[in-house]
Amino acid sequence: MGGTLWLVATPIGNLGDLSTRAREVFGQVDVVACEDTRRTGRLLAGLKIRVPLVSYFEGNERQRVDELLVRLGNGDDVALVTDGGTPAVSDPGYRLVRACIDADIDVQVVPGPSAAIAALVVSGLPTDRFVFEGFLPRKPGERSRRLDGLRHEPRTIVVFESPLRVQTLLRDVLVAIGDREIAVVRELTKLHEQVLRGRVSQVLSRLGATELKGEVVVVIGGERVRPSPDMAVCVEEARELAAGGMRKRDAAHAVADRYGASANEVYRALLDA
Repeated sequence: MGGTLWLVATPIGNLGDLSTRAREVFGQVDVVACEDTRRTGRLLAGLKIRVPLVSYFEGNERQRVDELLVRLGNGDDVALVTDGGTPAVSDPGYRLVRACIDADIDVQVVPGPSAAIAALVVSGLPTDRFVFEGFLPRKPGERSRRLDGLRHEPRTIVVFESPLRVQTLLRDVLVAIGDREIAVVRELTKLHEQVLRGRVSQVLSRLGATELKGEVVVVIGGERVRPSPDMAVCVEEARELAAGGMRKRDAAHAVADRYGASANEVYRALLDA
C-alpha cells in the first residue's frame, strides 16, 4: 500500500498561525520535503518534532520528484512545505502533485496561511473575483507584455514581487495599466507588517526611494467598465455649462470626461441643439 503526500501550509510570519493539524501531520510523516532545510528545521525544532528533511526547490525538483515517488510507492508518508505559506502556489510542488496523481498515490492538503489570500483580503479591493499572477517576468520586455495582457482584466490582480523591484513594477503598472487603486502589502503577520493603499502614483510617491525589505505582495484593482453614457444627458449638462459662460468645446470635454463619452460627439450634438 502506497504512502500519502501531504501538502502542509506553514506560517508566513507569525508562528502562532501553524494549525494543530499541521503539527499532527509533521509528527506522523516519514520525511519532510522543503525549500530550505535550515528554515524548516528551526520550525520543527520549535515544535520538538524530529523527522528527516530533504531539500525540494526549483533547482532539484525533477530529481526529487522521482526519488519521492519511490518512497511514496514504498509506503512512506511525505509532507511537502514551502518556506512560508501554502506549497505549490508560485513555488515548486505542482510536478510532484501531478506525478502522484498519475501514479495513483493519495494526495492530501492541510490548509492554512497563504500570502496571496491574506494580501487580497486586507487590500480593501474587490475580493469576489480575482486572478493570481505569481511573480511577473523580470525582463522589462516580457513584463510589459504580461502587463499589457492585464490591461482590460476586470478582476482584482494579485502578484508577488521582490522588495528590490517594487518601485519598478509600480512604474510599469502606471504606464501599462494606468493609475489604478492598489495595495502594496509587506511582511504580512510579522512585526513590521505594512499595507500601503491608494492609487499607483500615490503609493509611488509615498515609497519614494525607500528600500523595502521582506516579502511583498502587490494587489491591483481590475478595470472598471463604465456603462455607456446617455448622450442626451451629456448634451444637456454641456448646454448648462455653456449657458453659464463656459466655451462649448470646453463644456463638451468636461462632460465627456465625467461620463466616459466622446467629447467630439457631445460637441457636435451641442452645436446642433
